[in-house]
Amino acid sequence: MCGIAGLFLKDRRLEGDLGALLAGMLAPLSDRGPDSTGFAVYGEGAAGTLKLTLRGPRTLDADALLQRLGEAAGGPVVHRRHDTHLVVAMPAEREAAVREALREFPAVALVGAGRRMELFKEVGRPDEVSRRFGLARMSGTHAIGHTRMATESAVTTDGAHPFTTGDDQCLVHNGSLSNHNAVRRDLIREGLSFQTENDSEVAAGFITAQLRGGRSLEQAMEASLGALDGFYTFVIGTESGFGVLRDPIACKPAVMAETERWVAFGTEYRALVDLPGIDGAQVWEPAPARVYRWELH
Repeated sequence: MCGIAGLFLKDRRLEGDLGALLAGMLAPLSDRGPDSTGFAVYGEGAAGTLKLTLRGPRTLDADALLQRLGEAAGGPVVHRRHDTHLVVAMPAEREAAVREALREFPAVALVGAGRRMELFKEVGRPDEVSRRFGLARMSGTHAIGHTRMATESAVTTDGAHPFTTGDDQCLVHNGSLSNHNAVRRDLIREGLSFQTENDSEVAAGFITAQLRGGRSLEQAMEASLGALDGFYTFVIGTESGFGVLRDPIACKPAVMAETERWVAFGTEYRALVDLPGIDGAQVWEPAPARVYRWELH
């Protein structure tokens, strides 16, 4: 019993409101997931630049970390601090050197990477976590969020969603996969690595493996239907896209809405009620085993 919210903007004039709109979607889902909250925001990116989202303890010497990363990047790294998370940007060709430098700071976790994606997650209710990270001030083209009720693992930040296993790609999940251990073993043999034992990370890894194999997001999601067993609703973000998939039984609640300005997903309709123009939106329940996907033009 978790809560999912996702928003894909078709009207660029709304981009400055993306974070505030997503925060308003997550807050009503607090009772579905009071344990932890996370969200991924796809904002501006620059060609040849990579952004890393890092998480560290409050006692972290950020100046020492940034100095070392700057040495590895070949110059000062642009950075922004969001509570326990730090977003740093550097030349993409220096990624390997920067990742190697991060090994010198074992208390720092790499939360996400990509040209556009910034990913934040922590233990706590969505209104609290959104406020701590300043979600309402974030902008971009699309974003997904998750409120977690831990049913099969401990309440930790590492167990919070979204899960990411590839650049600019992440996934949030409501449900439970029954064959995730077997799929994880197969993916590890293919060269993927995992940070947790969470079944949702396996789903993210499966999508990553499909994309790396040359498949489109739509094809990767279709392949999930045959490869992943269990009850699930996935919302997936990529650099240019936003996708929704429910399992063939579709016992987990889900609702979607679309206007000329946006497309939105919520576990329940109450997550959508404050979106601009919702009264005139097309509203529907996504069908079982059907891929829904939108791409930036």
